[in-house]
Amino acid sequence: MATQYQVRPVRADEWNEIKALRLVALSDEVAPLAFLESHAEAAARPDAFWQERARASSVDAGPNAGARQFVAVTVDGTWVGTAVALVERAGDRDFADSIIETSGGHLVGVYLHPDHRGRGVLGDLVAAATGWLHDLGLDRVRLYCHEDNGRARRAYEKAGFAPTGARVTSVVGPEIEMAMTL
Repeated sequence: MATQYQVRPVRADEWNEIKALRLVALSDEVAPLAFLESHAEAAARPDAFWQERARASSVDAGPNAGARQFVAVTVDGTWVGTAVALVERAGDRDFADSIIETSGGHLVGVYLHPDHRGRGVLGDLVAAATGWLHDLGLDRVRLYCHEDNGRARRAYEKAGFAPTGARVTSVVGPEIEMAMTL
């Protein structure tokens, strides 16, 4: 029997689960290509950091939140995947310190445990995150993918993203921008 999943936004009081899933993600073999922090950096963060991160990206943050984290949870309550949608406003600066020209969304922190890949769960996480952005009136979402992370690039393409031709060099190396219309 196939595992059933619930994809939903996080709640502020779930900071321990958010931290635990992030540490699992940062242990993945491609984590050095996919995330802007190391397992050691994340593990050293105080509980207050995780509590604030959870509060700011949860359904409890209210309708004007600048982020929303979604998780995939199995029927037995195991957290197996996540995606975070960020709101980007025209005129603000992004993570690369570039001026954002057009308001839209930015997908970050995407992870799905290897045992649950290939079952459509990643697509459901992306759909939940992009649906939230669309409901806010945004019409475009972007993400960055390391140029050597073919697995992620294929998954994002399957979810509807396409390379834009833009590139950045971040702390993890050369990354390509991918985007989709909402």
